Amino acid sequence: MATEAHLGPERVLENMMSGVAFLLGGISKEECQQYLLGIGIGVPGVVSLDGGTVSYPPNLPGWTVIRVGDRIREKFKDAYGFPKPVSVENDANVAALGEAAFGAGKAFSDFIMITLGTGVGGGIIINRKIYRGSTGAAGEIGHITIDYRSDTVHAGIRGTIEGLIGQRQLTAYAKDLARKNPSSILHTLCQNNLDSLDPKLLANAAEQNDSVALAVWSWVGEVLGAGLGTAVSLFDIRKFVVGGGVSGAWAFLHQPTLEQVKRFTLPPMQDGLEIVRAELGNSAGVMGAAALCM
Repeated sequence: MATEAHLGPERVLENMMSGVAFLLGGISKEECQQYLLGIGIGVPGVVSLDGGTVSYPPNLPGWTVIRVGDRIREKFKDAYGFPKPVSVENDANVAALGEAAFGAGKAFSDFIMITLGTGVGGGIIINRKIYRGSTGAAGEIGHITIDYRSDTVHAGIRGTIEGLIGQRQLTAYAKDLARKNPSSILHTLCQNNLDSLDPKLLANAAEQNDSVALAVWSWVGEVLGAGLGTAVSLFDIRKFVVGGGVSGAWAFLHQPTLEQVKRFTLPPMQDGLEIVRAELGNSAGVMGAAALCM
């Protein structure tokens, strides 16, 4: 179901309620009142510690500071005649919680979830619970600076992980390398139109041992590994779960990332380092939102 984010917050909230109505379509109000534990919502942006306020979420035009939890709670009560709890959390955090409860993180009490896609998100799980920091903003892994001299400035910060290997930046880097290497199979895969290049095609080229594609994934591993090394030093957490669209190149991303984490980590902190692929795919956020209500 589309959010229609470009139409503003009211339309998004209406569409969220339409989604709730669709999911409850085959259930009577009596059954809903008896069995529904609550509503869990994952949203981009910083979510307040009380789980209600969403502040300036990216990719949602017209949103400033909105009490999403209160608004959905009110709309639900108006529609069904009784209240239910509504839990709101950052989308990367709910993905991490989903993997912790139902996926690759089940084996770990402490781990950091990395989502590689349009941006680079993160969620920190400590003692099987989301670690949110003092204001609820913890886990913004993508905004860690790893090259303060970089010419790349993203979200006002120089040389961040997301600014270097977010999907737009990743494909721009790959296009530049491909243009310098006309023999790369990427030209064929893109039908000589590099504007169509995306992570899926890069993974396809790497499977065919294309040197440009392999160099790109090695670069992604280097940047990501430097950031994760910083996380190891800060939290002494040594388990990582990697998901998102870019993780489809896992076979070419895993080893370079692990090598770079070790490069940027003190030897005594390298014991037990483990980087695993997320198991739930696009369902991680949905499963995590459900776990919020349990």
